Amino acid sequence: MTDGIDSAMAQPSDEPFDLAVAGAGIFGLSVAHAAIKAGLRVAVLEKDRVGAGSSGGLLGALMPHMPARWNPKKEYQFQALLSLEDHIRQLEAETGLDCGYRRCGRILPLTTTDKLDHHLERAQESKLRWRPQETGFSYIVEPAGSRADWLAPAAAPHGIVYETLAARVSPRAYLAALGAFVRARGTLIEGVAVSGFDEATGSVEVSGETPPIRARSLVVSGGFSAFDLIERFTGERIGRGEKGQALLLEGADLEDKPAIYCDGLYVVPHGNGTVAVGSTSDRDFSDNSPSPARSAELLRRATAFCPKLTGRQVLTDWAGIRPRCNKRDPLVGKLPGLDATYAAAGGFKISFGIAHLVADCLVAEITGRAATHPLPATFRPEHHFGAGRLDADR
Repeated sequence: MTDGIDSAMAQPSDEPFDLAVAGAGIFGLSVAHAAIKAGLRVAVLEKDRVGAGSSGGLLGALMPHMPARWNPKKEYQFQALLSLEDHIRQLEAETGLDCGYRRCGRILPLTTTDKLDHHLERAQESKLRWRPQETGFSYIVEPAGSRADWLAPAAAPHGIVYETLAARVSPRAYLAALGAFVRARGTLIEGVAVSGFDEATGSVEVSGETPPIRARSLVVSGGFSAFDLIERFTGERIGRGEKGQALLLEGADLEDKPAIYCDGLYVVPHGNGTVAVGSTSDRDFSDNSPSPARSAELLRRATAFCPKLTGRQVLTDWAGIRPRCNKRDPLVGKLPGLDATYAAAGGFKISFGIAHLVADCLVAEITGRAATHPLPATFRPEHHFGAGRLDADR
């Protein structure tokens, strides 16, 4: 960890950074990665360490929205999941680090005839929305008893959905690769929290005895605590934290199994011989520590529908406070009333799947170019602030 700026990271006295990023989670590091590749001089300022917040979890589920009631948000996420593998493979080539990515697919159990009928309709719509002949990704309803070596048949009495767009990544390995890229080509300072930004002087105010850092623009990221800084800049509170919890089990011989979503939980095998199980979502919480009772509940529920997990060693548990905008969708763009202060926050459950595309859009806005895939209107600041704001208690 770097406390403050050492000689290797020192900023030239007369030259500001093009961009400072507050927060070294998946959104912050992805923005920094995209900005550096766009030719900007970038500094990432992290109050703790890379992945110390909700981004440093265990699950790594990269799951698509259902191919029904299609809208710009679902199309955006679809495009993000289509392009993520190439993005990660390039990052791995740039850093020499493995991100643990694999297109694993996903099983969804069908527990009622209504759900069976509903997903048969979704399977038909997937042919239009997912374009399987072009993309190769399918959404198929299979009969009861399918894939019974992995999902308990009793959990899916009316069959299953098996879709092949879903993927997984190791959250911590992905963050480590992004962090390595930023350290090698930009500036990454851990142990320094951003507390303000004076756009007139370009002074980024930071905690402790570290001198201010100068930058032409600031991006506020950094998990649920980003909402505090955003409120300081705008006077509006547009999000909150929700606690999630997950487990990591020994998973030898399960590496090639698809992810399962059942009973509100994900089971996600990883390539390093582990299986992640999670995650819960608690709006009311007193701390960010794992609850032993919650861990026991996760294990009990997961083994009920996935018997191959029975008796496997629990390697670790995790809990974190995830950022959730009051209107659910992420906040991406210039903050209202400001000229050089932006945000990329509130990704909640879909951050890892869309972060690279969010970063492309935000850096495009900052540099004045067209984004590869424009942001959905519901991600934009005008959806979250002013007349569009939704208070947390509504």
